[in-house]
Amino acid sequence: MDDAGTYLYAVASDVAVPCPEGLKGVAGRDVRAIAQSGLVAYVSTVPLEQFGEEPLRRSMEDLDWLGATAHAHHRVVEAVARLGPVAPVRLVTVYSGEEQVRRLLEERHDDFADTLARVAGRQEWGVKAYVVKTEAAPVAPEPAAEEPASPGTAYLKRRQASLRTREESWRDAGARAERIHDVLRCVAVASRRHRAQDPQLSGRDEWMVLNGAYLVDEERAEEFARALDDLRGQGIELELTGPWAPYSFTVLEEGGPR
Repeated sequence: MDDAGTYLYAVASDVAVPCPEGLKGVAGRDVRAIAQSGLVAYVSTVPLEQFGEEPLRRSMEDLDWLGATAHAHHRVVEAVARLGPVAPVRLVTVYSGEEQVRRLLEERHDDFADTLARVAGRQEWGVKAYVVKTEAAPVAPEPAAEEPASPGTAYLKRRQASLRTREESWRDAGARAERIHDVLRCVAVASRRHRAQDPQLSGRDEWMVLNGAYLVDEERAEEFARALDDLRGQGIELELTGPWAPYSFTVLEEGGPR
């Protein structure tokens, strides 16, 4: 169908077939499985009037649409991940049709197989670290001088002192976040540091100084959580999320999406 595309959620080994019954994906579309070369792709047929290049460019600026689409995408990936190792694909990856997806599975078979082997028996955990934004420390009054500084000069000095305090607080928090990351990655088999989230996405007013993802063997999950608990305090709040499908450790340059 020229007016429809094939939306790809994830790739798994064909032992995960069939697709979970009744599973719905983006835009409420049914999810189905495409098997090829010992792999299976989980897809939906979507209208290009919503998921074509130009409509997507507009929709990606709509946070409500983006949030709903990401939620539906994640729901499918998590459902598939319960069946076995899975390689999630980037959000809104749309191909021209089923045949193009089959070619992807055939041409990139070894890449997908290596990725699935790497994440088998492992889960992704997310760790975010926040630090309270401190107010600038009060500035000590200047010693009495023969000619007191003008109000403008005094304001600039207070402003400079405030900026120095904020910079020092940020550097100190960054150093602590680095230490936290170093400890956690020693328990994990792989780690990634993502960009700090905008407060609109995190819903927090505090500074985010760490947004990390950690691939952890399932049998070491409790050890990972204990290591995190030992790092709490010191003016930093730690947030643990997961376990997730291994989004941060399975990204391939899929090639050929419409």
